[in-house]
Amino acid sequence: MDSTEDLDYPQTILQYNSGFLVSKVMFTACELGVFDLLLESGEPLSSDAIAARLGASTTGMERLLDACVGLKLLAVDLTQERALYRNTEISNIYLTKSSPRSQYHIMMYYSNTVYLCWHYLADAVREGRNQYERAFGVSSEDPFGAMYRSEEEMLKFMAGQNSVWSICGRDVLAAFDLSPFRQIYDLGGGGGALARECVSLYPNSTVTIYDLPKVVQVAKEQFVPPEEHRITFHEGDFFNNSIPEAELYILSKILHDWDDDKCRQLLAKVYKACKPGGGVLLVESLLNEDKSGPLETQLYSMNMLVQTEGRERTAAEYSKLLEAAGFGEIQVKRTGKLYDAVLGRK
Repeated sequence: MDSTEDLDYPQTILQYNSGFLVSKVMFTACELGVFDLLLESGEPLSSDAIAARLGASTTGMERLLDACVGLKLLAVDLTQERALYRNTEISNIYLTKSSPRSQYHIMMYYSNTVYLCWHYLADAVREGRNQYERAFGVSSEDPFGAMYRSEEEMLKFMAGQNSVWSICGRDVLAAFDLSPFRQIYDLGGGGGALARECVSLYPNSTVTIYDLPKVVQVAKEQFVPPEEHRITFHEGDFFNNSIPEAELYILSKILHDWDDDKCRQLLAKVYKACKPGGGVLLVESLLNEDKSGPLETQLYSMNMLVQTEGRERTAAEYSKLLEAAGFGEIQVKRTGKLYDAVLGRK
């Protein structure tokens, strides 16, 4: 029998209960610009100085800064006169807007959009569908129509996804040797961060980002520099429009948005378009085969419930979808990070 003598159940429940509070402290410090200010100042600052420069109350800012110290996002130096706050290495790298590995945009998307959907998680569980209608008063029939309900929301989402690939992209693209594939289509490639990682890692390849016209327009204007000639664009809806021929198709965090029928429909179109000897690379967060974890993936699957029509899956479930479309020689690589890779060949 498993021993439970060392488990402090009340304490564990209290820690879980405070998870929401932890996230909101970090999100709020990012939103107010605490980490950016401390990076720009070049020296530790008092809570009074930080509050004054950011237009916040002294009492509120002091409590926020102390909570960030507790989370190890800030460090504090105590002098005889006052406490002086400074960034830790992790906040300089991941929480400041100017860092190339910044996670600021995805945090703001979670704070201002995702959390509003999660407010209705109980309704999502009861009904088995996303909660855009309750959260934002828009139709939930088309998840991406709801997600892209304004240019501001679309830009926020694209910037958030780019920030994720800035730290996870290379891991999934290097999971397999993709150098034999010269002509690559990134289906639903959004802001192009994964495409840019791909041409950096495989300089002899070209990547075409296939996405909705309004997404492509924003990607061209905001995210992909015009001098990057190895990245091109194709406007369309891959469910309703044709998919051009290519050697490799990347579907990064695409299938988890849709139910099995939609996934089979899309993969069948990809298989038909794929050149013989080519393949498809799925980039997803994989559940354990017994669905026991990882916890992050289980939570992502809950997020798919409140935001999309899909769910997270096991490697075997993705392999089954690939096989149903005709793909073979299926390989799975777990990266040990948030996202994993599944490669199927034609």
